[in-house]
Amino acid sequence: MNRAIDNADSPREYLESLSRELIERVVEPLDLDATLGVAEIFRSLTASMAQDTEHWLEIQNRHYRNQLELWASYLLPRRDGPTQPVVEADPSDRRFRAPEWRKERYFEYLSQSYLLATHWLREVINRAKLEPRAKRKLEFFTRQFMDAMSPANYPWSNPEALKLAAETRGESLARGLRNLAADIGKGMISMTDESAFEVGRNLAISSGSVIYENAFVQLIQYRPATETVFERPLVMVPPCINKYYILDLQPENSFVRHAVEEGHTVFMVSWRNMPREMGRATWDDYLEHGVIRALEVAAEVCGVGKVNALGFCVGGTLLGSALAVLRAKGRDPVASLTLLAAMLDFGDTGELNVFVDEPYVRKREQDFAQGGLLHGRELALTFASLRANDLIWNYVVNNYLKGRTPEPFDLLYWNSDSTNLPGTMYAYYVRNMYLENNLRVPGRLTMCGVPVDLGRIDAPAYVLATREDHIVPWRTAYASTGLLKGRIEFVLAASGHIAGIVNPASKNRRNYWLNPEPGEDPERWLATAESRQGSWWTHWSAWLAASGGARVPGRSTPGGARYAEIEPAPGRYVKEKCG
Repeated sequence: MNRAIDNADSPREYLESLSRELIERVVEPLDLDATLGVAEIFRSLTASMAQDTEHWLEIQNRHYRNQLELWASYLLPRRDGPTQPVVEADPSDRRFRAPEWRKERYFEYLSQSYLLATHWLREVINRAKLEPRAKRKLEFFTRQFMDAMSPANYPWSNPEALKLAAETRGESLARGLRNLAADIGKGMISMTDESAFEVGRNLAISSGSVIYENAFVQLIQYRPATETVFERPLVMVPPCINKYYILDLQPENSFVRHAVEEGHTVFMVSWRNMPREMGRATWDDYLEHGVIRALEVAAEVCGVGKVNALGFCVGGTLLGSALAVLRAKGRDPVASLTLLAAMLDFGDTGELNVFVDEPYVRKREQDFAQGGLLHGRELALTFASLRANDLIWNYVVNNYLKGRTPEPFDLLYWNSDSTNLPGTMYAYYVRNMYLENNLRVPGRLTMCGVPVDLGRIDAPAYVLATREDHIVPWRTAYASTGLLKGRIEFVLAASGHIAGIVNPASKNRRNYWLNPEPGEDPERWLATAESRQGSWWTHWSAWLAASGGARVPGRSTPGGARYAEIEPAPGRYVKEKCG
């Protein structure tokens, strides 16, 4: 433990020291000033204000009037009945739902003053005349600041935390300190009760075997659940920045199990959590030794010329790149392509765009010039910061201020189980995809020794996006329909990047949109799309069956004649933790 924490003389000093340690170990890797150019943006904002003094004064005067009204309502004797708030909280904002925020004058003033300040900041930013990229960065940075400054985040200004501390005679605060110290030790905020889950015990338990491995991947073949199966197997390529078992969580929400029960022989790529000696591995290595090798092995095991292939998130980007490489080499290895919440065109990457500019990419290229690893925690924090109230501050309040253990939730357990990436591969990825958007341009990139062109991929494609995705904006995923040349089925699912994908057919939840005519304009596509109730899984299964080929007896021998079982699923690679 940090020496400053050990030497603290009082509980308050102890809490302050722990908080500083948490910030240093957890928040500092984001390096917001270096990443976002915060100082430069604020200088531009100041210059913009100087050129628009009339509107700036109008915003300021309105804010002062509202603050005076708030002070007056606070100082004057309270009348009978509820007080009309100066500013209304967003009904969806869970932070101020406790009745004390409206009934107790101290807490009422804190919440109202905070909400006034956030409204004022939004007005200032909306009025600022900045170039679009700078304005987007300013909006992001300001939201991080506003989220952090909420009075709900601090023990002396959160009525629920104070009430619980009184009821438990301080035990809730003591538990909170222990939770905070434990999270500092691992460098991450706990989002779920991690003791409730274990990979291989109640996660990733679909029956199968590892039948091939190299320094980059293990390839899992799952056992059949039907007497006959489709002739062509299905190869799944998950994101390499997370563990594969997002597609094989628990039996009731396992996408793998669904595909197997539909009669598919499923192969899963399990990416290795890279050790330091693999820090020089490249994007081409991931294609050649990961995706391409997996497609080859699956085809050999099943004795077919073509397989069906599926890629999720960056797994879809890797799969698209690999297929473009193979087509450039005169090979046509897939009968169909499924892309789930994946980008091939990186023209609009949403709020992730604020982290990636030329100075950031140049710095990462310098950092990894001699190899090295991008720690999985860094990417996990970046993604969490996009929804800081839900994925950071919500757990700060629950775990530390209230001393509670988060509820068990398999999706959040997976979300915290990140993987390390080779620095060389990561630097290539952010420059050529996120910064320069090179993959979409025919012949601009050379991969595995050949120029690549996504337009040469002419297999039927099922392109799925999720409407509330904050990592892969659905309109960006839609752009793939203009790059691939096969017959395209674009489907838009409700919810976000993970919940929209992991939507079991058995629960019949949410909905999805269909429109057989993609066209160039995603808004026009949506305006004329048909909404269907339930999970997109059933629609995808019917679509994939057309590319499955004939039915053959279920393949009960893992690896077939050429490959033997190395170990039972889920294998070693998925169990390795970030060091």
